[in-house]
Amino acid sequence: MFGKRRRDVLPTPEDGEDKWWYSLKTGKVERGPGSPTKDRLGPYPDRASAEAALERARQRNEQWEEEDREWNEW
Repeated sequence: MFGKRRRDVLPTPEDGEDKWWYSLKTGKVERGPGSPTKDRLGPYPDRASAEAALERARQRNEQWEEEDREWNEW
């Protein structure tokens, strides 16, 4: 694997040490580069925001589903 860069394991500019992430694999909050990109939500500005990641995603999904229903009924 020498000479190859993998996006899901190498940090990118937005992966700063001051950012927070929610790991979908472990269910835990991580600070800075940690889990592969495909296995996390974020970045978030603080720990509390990362801890609320799944709830926020659920709320957004519900909102989008309602908007889809309204659109389809139109």
